[in-house]
Amino acid sequence: MSKASALAVAGLGLLLSACQVVGPDYQLPDDAAVHRQDLQGNLAANDKDVVSAPVPGDWWRLYQDPRLDQLVQQAMASNTDLRVAAANLSRARAQVDEAQAAGGWSGGVKLGAQRLQESGEAFLLADKVPVANVGDIGITTSYQFDLFGTLQRGIEAAQANADATQAAADTARITLVADVVRAYTQVCAANEEREIAQHSLDLQAQSTTLTQRLRDAGRGDETQVTRSQTQFKSLRADMPRYEALRQAGLFRLSMLLAKPLNQLPAGTDSCAELPKIAQLLPVGDGATLLKRRPDVRQAERRLAAATAGIGIATGELYPDISIGASVGTVGLLENLGKPAANRWGFGPLLNWTVPSNGSRARIREAEASTQGALAHFDGVVLNAIRETQTGLAQYTALLQRRDALADAEQSAQLAADQTHRFFQAGRASFLADLQATRTYTDVTAQLAAANTQVAMSQIDLFLALGGGWESGRTQASQPGKP
Repeated sequence: MSKASALAVAGLGLLLSACQVVGPDYQLPDDAAVHRQDLQGNLAANDKDVVSAPVPGDWWRLYQDPRLDQLVQQAMASNTDLRVAAANLSRARAQVDEAQAAGGWSGGVKLGAQRLQESGEAFLLADKVPVANVGDIGITTSYQFDLFGTLQRGIEAAQANADATQAAADTARITLVADVVRAYTQVCAANEEREIAQHSLDLQAQSTTLTQRLRDAGRGDETQVTRSQTQFKSLRADMPRYEALRQAGLFRLSMLLAKPLNQLPAGTDSCAELPKIAQLLPVGDGATLLKRRPDVRQAERRLAAATAGIGIATGELYPDISIGASVGTVGLLENLGKPAANRWGFGPLLNWTVPSNGSRARIREAEASTQGALAHFDGVVLNAIRETQTGLAQYTALLQRRDALADAEQSAQLAADQTHRFFQAGRASFLADLQATRTYTDVTAQLAAANTQVAMSQIDLFLALGGGWESGRTQASQPGKP
């Protein structure tokens, strides 16, 4: 081995031995909110309406409604928001591949020919240089060393961003499922409440007719008739609202599934019974919640990417070092390939831009971004707990209100039955019987509305719990699934 070759090998070994990764290694601070023990307790403590069992990935199947299962499945297959999320994820993964391909080996080929008139004075000649046909053929290759870990930090940042994009796609998926269940529930509730409202309207019509007869018989006055007619018109004016709610739910489903109304699963528009879960809601615990919710995972991955950004900015202070080689032939076309025209070279290449104040400022900028990402991560963690605890409190309160209305409905039904028996025995008027029945119907309408609120609260609670993305990701991995 020649002396020059030995020096080159020794220099290369010295460079490799000096490898280090600039910037801080990523790890969650010990004081991050996600580590707080008071946020990881039993969510179902002192709450008899839920149970601390694991939240199922496909929580909507707890309703045991095949039509709802079909709606969710079709939405996951064709929803436009999920298509956007899938495209964003593909782009993020391509950026990871791009980062991994940076550095290392690279090469190029150059091939050119031209009719050339060189300057004689450029070669210190007083005479004119003859015009000639000149060719240039060359092959170059180089290997860039990541001595300071700048490229490695770039890969870490790209991978963390891809993970965050995956979490964003999971968030879109659980939001979609909740929207589908909510829209379907709205259709069913509107149909059910409309049926109850129609019954109340029919009863009020009977009451108005009876009041008119009593007036005509001299046993009533015009004020009672007017009051009854006003009540009838008020109930009738409220009827279009239920149809509007039904149509809005159907249009929402149509948009979520990216299908026209006539292609929704059969019976969707005529559903008249609320989806119900016949068991205590499983809510898990705080620690599992923070691991499951994709928005928490997304914020954590953004923090990891920001931390890697410090290393990328720090790497600008150091030179880019590579080893390159080139071989080629340059000269007159007829002499290309001959020893006199051939050339080659091998050696280290150093490219270093002397750091300026801007480089130091970019490091401080990256550090500030990391602090902001940490604060955002803590905020997302705290918000996840707040949303879940708020959802549990609202769900419990709505259950209590529903139970109270159910008790009131039983009392109203008992009063209506008793009044009807008195009427049959001649001890109560028909108007009193009708009024008791209408009161019972009004309470039934309130109970139906309370049941709708409970159903919607269940959906909000499952959304806060962050379940549903696991099942969707499994479907996406199957052939033919987006």
